[in-house]
Amino acid sequence: MTSHIKDIRLAAAGEKRLKWAGLDMPVLNIIKAEFSRTKPFKGKRISACMHVTAETANLMLTLKAGGADITLVASNPLSTQDDIAATLVKNHGIKVMAVRGEDNKTYYEHLNQALKEKPQITMDDGADLISLLHNKYAADAKNILGSMEETTTGVIRLRALDAHGKLKLPVIAVNDAKTKNLFDNRYGTGQSTLDGIIRATDALIAGKNVVVAGYGWCGKGFAMRARGMGAKVIVTEVDEIKALEAAMDGFQVMTMDEASKIGDIFCTITGDMHVIVFNHFKNMKSGSVICNSGHFDVEIDIPALKKLATKVNYQVRNQVDEYIIGKKRIYLLAEGRLVNLAAAEGHPASVMDMSFATQALAAESVVSSKKRLDIKVHNVSEEIEKRVAGLKLK
Repeated sequence: MTSHIKDIRLAAAGEKRLKWAGLDMPVLNIIKAEFSRTKPFKGKRISACMHVTAETANLMLTLKAGGADITLVASNPLSTQDDIAATLVKNHGIKVMAVRGEDNKTYYEHLNQALKEKPQITMDDGADLISLLHNKYAADAKNILGSMEETTTGVIRLRALDAHGKLKLPVIAVNDAKTKNLFDNRYGTGQSTLDGIIRATDALIAGKNVVVAGYGWCGKGFAMRARGMGAKVIVTEVDEIKALEAAMDGFQVMTMDEASKIGDIFCTITGDMHVIVFNHFKNMKSGSVICNSGHFDVEIDIPALKKLATKVNYQVRNQVDEYIIGKKRIYLLAEGRLVNLAAAEGHPASVMDMSFATQALAAESVVSSKKRLDIKVHNVSEEIEKRVAGLKLK
């Protein structure tokens, strides 16, 4: 398989960024050195559908140090960092199929190629790779020792398959690990989402009504960061327990019907579909900014927004589209895709250090198991959790 990237000449710039991120990933570096000695993935093929970032690149180098033959494809068309893709291909000999802004056809061509490599291990951000395997390559599922899933959205999809008896391979829910969701989701998503909004809009956050849709770990982190910059934070949440928690954490809690009338900046961060819909757009004030930090671009009902708009001015600013609705303007960031990766650089390396260390050790546990894991969604072992936390704390 040949790689498909934007421009190999970007490799030098990508290598600098890869190394910079690596400086802030000490736990992963310890595991990389260990894998270099033990070679747990020798003779194994790993296909990964992930955000192609500097942090992910350091995970790929860790797996390669362990002997893996790796194919990396993008898990989102707007999250690929083209210079990182270039350095992985040119300087590290890793097969990459990812181009920032790739269309849907290209995206699925890449996913298909990753599965044609006949992997024994897969890694997913959002479960698109495993969903394609179930739909088109089901016969190959028996050859996969296990799959790692990194996102809330992906775990929801895979647990649904499991609940309906349709899951065809073992999955480890890396997203649900404490060393992932308590830190990566809360501190990583919280900071990077706010970073993406500010980079896209140059808006002052202080004094704004910021509406946070969803109060899971990602929502908690973003709400905390927005409040820290002086925003008046409103939380919408359909789970009564989480809504009560948000209220006791000092946030205003209301329905999106109510919040849509007073919000200045809206961010969906739920992992669900159609969180902001037609009637909410009608309620919004002129100048409202809407964005999404959930994995897929389905949390904001963009087709409904287009239907309501009399005119759309695309890219009035980088990653900002202007929707004209009568006399008011609504601004959509990053096409409704992950604003923290499309408009910024994603999570800081320091927090991804834990997530990817957990990911690497979970993959090692799959290949070191004396027998194939049961076909279900597994949690990360307590042993791995404690080891990663202990190393990071040190």
